[in-house]
Amino acid sequence: MTPTHTPWIGVDWGTTHRRGYALDAFGACTTEASDDQGALTTRGRHAESLDAWLPTLCAPADCQIVMSGMVGSAFGWQEAPYLGPGVPLEALPQHLVHVSGHPQHYIVPGYCVRDASGQPDVMRGEETQLLGAVAMGLRNGWFVLPGTHSKWVLLRDGRVEQLRTYMTGELFALLSTNGTLAAAAQPAGTEPLWSQPAFADGVAAGAPGALAHQLFACRARVVTGTMPASQALAYLSGLLIGSELQDLDKSGSDQFHLIGSPALAEAYQVAARQLGSALTLLSPRDVILSGFHYIQTHKA
Repeated sequence: MTPTHTPWIGVDWGTTHRRGYALDAFGACTTEASDDQGALTTRGRHAESLDAWLPTLCAPADCQIVMSGMVGSAFGWQEAPYLGPGVPLEALPQHLVHVSGHPQHYIVPGYCVRDASGQPDVMRGEETQLLGAVAMGLRNGWFVLPGTHSKWVLLRDGRVEQLRTYMTGELFALLSTNGTLAAAAQPAGTEPLWSQPAFADGVAAGAPGALAHQLFACRARVVTGTMPASQALAYLSGLLIGSELQDLDKSGSDQFHLIGSPALAEAYQVAARQLGSALTLLSPRDVILSGFHYIQTHKA
């Protein structure tokens, strides 16, 4: 097969992984590839790593490359300053950061948003997905992007009005592998099982303001025999997701969209239904391609 000439490459370059997309003039993806060479792994050698990877995307030497995510962080290739909420998502193509020494390489800046008390919150990478959603006509409402650090973003006419980050995924990984909860959840000779009732119990217990107490209650349920150890991780997952969902003041909009992998999306949708909300699922691939194509067609 003859490689397709692809003059435009979009790279979603996170902390531990990256995914690249070769786009034709109409925004269609002609080639894509992913690997575990995240911005932290390739620290100090981002240029060499990218050059070695580009042939996988059938990319010519003169292609334009736009990168989003942690590649623009302090430990990334080149730091891209955060934008404020006054900059609409559709203005992102005018705020790209040129990579020093690489005139055809650009980094998409992230956003920093402060709440009413002045507390800052930040995101990198999610802004390109949100731009894609806006380009698809979804200009308003809450968007949840679950993961290691789950993001909740409220858009008003394509502008970032609110941003809240929850360390849900990171807490689950830490608590399920280290410390007293991990020991209670996985005693010798047992295998964790997914229990929907235990997950639902965790969601119900995740009331705002009591997470530290409820986390210990997960252990207490096991040691008192109230819950089998094999169900503890399902309970913990529900507790963390339920705490996130119940903490957020969703009064700013009655529209809720979820951008995430199928496994995470299902857990969040089940929890949201239990709490009386509904999350409309959007494909992460579709929105990131839409975002890169918007930048491709609107870059100065």
